Amino acid sequence: MQADTLLQGQIVTDTVITASDVEAVEPDTASVSLEAATGEAVGQVQTMIDGVFAALPRVAVAIAVFLLLWLVATGVRSLIHRVTPGPKDSSIGIVLGRLAYAGLLLLALFVALTIIIPSLKFSAIFAALGLGGVAIGFAFQDIFQNLLAGVLILLRQPFRVGDEIISGAYTGTVEAIETRATFIRTYDGKRVIIPNSQIYSDPVEVITAYQMVRSQYDVGIGYGDDIDEAKRIALKALKAVEGVMEDPAPDVVTWDLAGSSVNLRVRWWSNPKRANVVKLRGAVLRKVSQALLAEGIDLPFPTQQILWHDQTEATDGDRTRQREGWPVPKSGAPEPRTIAGQLASGGKTGP
Repeated sequence: MQADTLLQGQIVTDTVITASDVEAVEPDTASVSLEAATGEAVGQVQTMIDGVFAALPRVAVAIAVFLLLWLVATGVRSLIHRVTPGPKDSSIGIVLGRLAYAGLLLLALFVALTIIIPSLKFSAIFAALGLGGVAIGFAFQDIFQNLLAGVLILLRQPFRVGDEIISGAYTGTVEAIETRATFIRTYDGKRVIIPNSQIYSDPVEVITAYQMVRSQYDVGIGYGDDIDEAKRIALKALKAVEGVMEDPAPDVVTWDLAGSSVNLRVRWWSNPKRANVVKLRGAVLRKVSQALLAEGIDLPFPTQQILWHDQTEATDGDRTRQREGWPVPKSGAPEPRTIAGQLASGGKTGP
């Protein structure tokens, strides 16, 4: 009995010792969590570093490919500048070269990204660019419209730098054609910047498109003058003016029967430059007018004739003798009357 009791007590004592030992060696939960998080972070960093080192060969290849395509883009731009008609620094060559250069650089960037990130597909890139392009297109609609119009103007070349044009209310010499706007210098020394979309969509008159231009002016002669003789004199004087082209030949035509004169239209061809046209116009008018006056041809100015009736003569009120051609009634024509007779009759105006 006693032995059993001691044995049981020993067992109890051993059990108590074992529980305390276990409690003493049980680890701290917070410490375990911190160590686990630290280990996971270190593992992720190590994985990223390993990934970077593993991607270094692809990055090197991507950089080499990008540099190669950049050199190709530079060469293509220079080639376009050389093969484009006109001088090397012409506007069309510069624009086409820039477009080709930008397109090849964009392609080089796409290729480099797909080398670095093999999972990246061109379709995903183009889809993202498509959605972004729609938004950008709406935001910069006017800019893109002017850009496209400028490229079309440079490609088709309806006019060139140095040409004289009329666009809307502006007339002048083209100074520069850029992708956004066209610069012209007006004849009074002002610079006007016209958007390319307006020039491309609205009518434009190119004054110097050809090597010659026709000018004209109307000269009035008296109704009593010989029309054929006046035309001969004017044409002879016109041909003698320096600067008037012989082919096509100048001419003088009867143009209008005006209120105070018979108008002859004098027409001639010359160099289309504005300075030459203005100078030649003054010389033509001076020579033609001097020649007509020297031959006794009248150059009338508008006149107005006023006829007064019912004044002092008895015939003033006689409609059958008036030059205006008033209709004369068959019966009941008023009798001629004078102002004195009206005063004597008390101011009656009737017959």
